[in-house]
Formats: sequence, C-alpha cells, structure tokens
Amino acid sequence: MSDIIYKDTKDFNAQELQDLFLSVEWSSGHFPDKLVIAMKNSDSVFTAWENNKLVGLINVLDDGVMTAYIHYMLVNPEYQGQGIGKKLICFVKEKYKDYLRICLTAYKHAVGFYESCGFKTSESKPMNITSLLI
Repeated sequence: MSDIIYKDTKDFNAQELQDLFLSVEWSSGHFPDKLVIAMKNSDSVFTAWENNKLVGLINVLDDGVMTAYIHYMLVNPEYQGQGIGKKLICFVKEKYKDYLRICLTAYKHAVGFYESCGFKTSESKPMNITSLLI
C-alpha cells in the first residue's frame, strides 16, 4: 500500500463520502449529497487518503471554547489496524487541547480503541432521535 496522506479539508464529492461510509455499513452513506453539506458545515474535518481514495475521516462539531463533539470517526475496513484512526484522533486532540472536553459516542466494540486514545467512559448514556429516513 502507498503512504497515507492526511488532510484538513471539508471539500469532498458525494462519491468519495458514499464509498467510505458504506464501507463501514453506515446508513448515512445512502445520503451522500447530505454528507457533502454536513462536512462543509462541520467545524473541523481531518481525513486520510491513499492516492486519491478517501480511506478515513473524523469530523468535529464544537462550541468554539469549551466542548468539541466528534460526530463521525470512520476508517475503511481494508485500512483498519494501520494506526489511521489513532492519527485522526491525534489531530483532534491537538486542535482542541485547550478545550474542557472532547466528547463522542462509541459503539461497544470500539470502546477499547477510544480508551487506548485517552478517552474515558462516563456514566451518562447517549440518546438520539433518528429520522425515519435512515
């Protein structure tokens, strides 16, 4: 495999996002045009690329001073286990190092990964309302 290139960018085409999101079987991949807008509206987006293929992405929504929320963090399964996710987390931790907290919601199978990146679980439970479109 080629070297992975990391970028701080919000510019994507719909196909790039669709391919990445569907590679991890996330239903939001079925709405690539909305993902393009969502990335443009994010406060931060860090990405990983092999050649011209988007292989990893993390996006952050923040309040500008205290709290940053990692909304999406995904790496194409063909590229997992190579440190790409940890590198993306490092970009976020560096950018938001002066914030009081960086928060995320993790699937049970991913908790160990996030703990290895310095995150700690809390007593609170994530809650959401999911559109019927998804």
